[in-house]
Amino acid sequence: MGLPAGANLEILSPAEMAEADRLAIAAGPLDGYGLMQRAGEAVAAVVLARYPAASRVHVLCGPGNNGGDGYVVARLLAEAGVSVAVWAEGEPRAGSDAAIALAGCRLERRPLEAFIAEPGSLVVDALYGAGLSRALSGDAARAVEIAAGLSVVAVDLPSGVSGESGEILGTAFRAAATVTFARKKPGHLLLPGREHCGEVMLADIGIRNEVIEQVAARTFENEPELWLSNFPTPAVDTHKYKRGHVSVFSGGPSATGAARLSALAAARSGAGAVTVLSPANAMQVNAAHLTSIMLRKADTVEDVQEVIGDRRPSAFVLGPGFGIGDKARDFTLGVLARKRQDAGVEGLVLDADGITSFRNTASTLSEAAGRPDAPALIMTPHEGEFSRLFPDILGDKKLSKLAKARAAAARANAVIVYKGADTVIAAPDGRAAINANGAPWLATAGSGDVLSGIVAALLAQGMQAFESACAAVWIHAEAGRRFGPGLIAEDLPLALVAVLRELVEARQKVPIG
Repeated sequence: MGLPAGANLEILSPAEMAEADRLAIAAGPLDGYGLMQRAGEAVAAVVLARYPAASRVHVLCGPGNNGGDGYVVARLLAEAGVSVAVWAEGEPRAGSDAAIALAGCRLERRPLEAFIAEPGSLVVDALYGAGLSRALSGDAARAVEIAAGLSVVAVDLPSGVSGESGEILGTAFRAAATVTFARKKPGHLLLPGREHCGEVMLADIGIRNEVIEQVAARTFENEPELWLSNFPTPAVDTHKYKRGHVSVFSGGPSATGAARLSALAAARSGAGAVTVLSPANAMQVNAAHLTSIMLRKADTVEDVQEVIGDRRPSAFVLGPGFGIGDKARDFTLGVLARKRQDAGVEGLVLDADGITSFRNTASTLSEAAGRPDAPALIMTPHEGEFSRLFPDILGDKKLSKLAKARAAAARANAVIVYKGADTVIAAPDGRAAINANGAPWLATAGSGDVLSGIVAALLAQGMQAFESACAAVWIHAEAGRRFGPGLIAEDLPLALVAVLRELVEARQKVPIG
């Protein structure tokens, strides 16, 4: 799916950003120092606008291009009449853009080992940025301690935060604001790095969108612009089955609530018909709590196949409160065995007990999902569930959360929603999105069941699997954020309504095609 013009949702790894710089310089008209000058101007503008009362600005410069940006910042602030001190670690390589920037900065340069800062001053962190791959130590680590009680503006990324993974490399600056260039990096969105960035501002330094397109990024920030053009809105002549039919599998008589939460969320999210598929011994319990949501018995795989043949549900949810074991595996494989075109089943959302049931037979699940004509499989694991299916991937300390989600998606032939405050959505084809609007209020029992229902509803209404998952994660988080303190899972389906209404209105303004 193409991005809307100007959306700037691509996320570039440090290596991809370096390639974008190279391509931009080759295309002109700006050379490397020209880009550095633009970057310095952007940071200086933020400092002047946000911190006009700072008694002094301390600019910390490393030996590379990040330090070169810092020398430009220091020069421009001094020219604007600001009291500036420059502290340097290392020497720029002779003939480099950073060396040119240093030559243009006439301010006294003091060694970072002597860095001190008075109360009320501001620190501009231009030490290492997104490309750092080793732990911050020595004078740089000491500078982090000194800056701890001061306002910090970071250039590109707070030094000590991995641009690739968001991990803290030893220690890291905590910035009030971070100014980055062209596109965000994974470290701006993945935890714990995101918490060190403060407000992230994206500056245009002259790297054109055509250059970014050449990099062919496969990672995006999960915002509505990413999937809004595919968001379902009902036509005037629609009827309930045109809006999609979701079937949610229920657990036994003492474990029915999770399925009903999923079902209600699916109904609120636009599915025209929703059915709870219940074991016979839980029919009465479910019937006592359902009104607009339909109910049907499903004790065996044959019952499930009969439902598919009779009612042609577009999407299924299996896992919430269902129970772990053979029945969960049999029902899952039974749904995935249907041919998408013949049965009309667009996909299956597998969560909770459904995921855990395959902990010792993960290859069976991936083989079923990998058939060319199989319904789409979307799995929504939190870290514990992820570890049951992908223990080796989770245990690989070289992989970021983003890389782990990608590896799991490729192995499972499924869209993976790797949940958390920095949820990552990954598709088998390599696309991935990082979500950043998560709210702590969603850390409540049943919240994930609601998310599964939203995913299934969007899938049933015709969104593709990856886009359905991305949209559902954002909508779920936005509803939780708006509700705020006191949220419990039962509140979420109704809290979705205002968010969905705004999205439908926004979608109607998006040009078709």
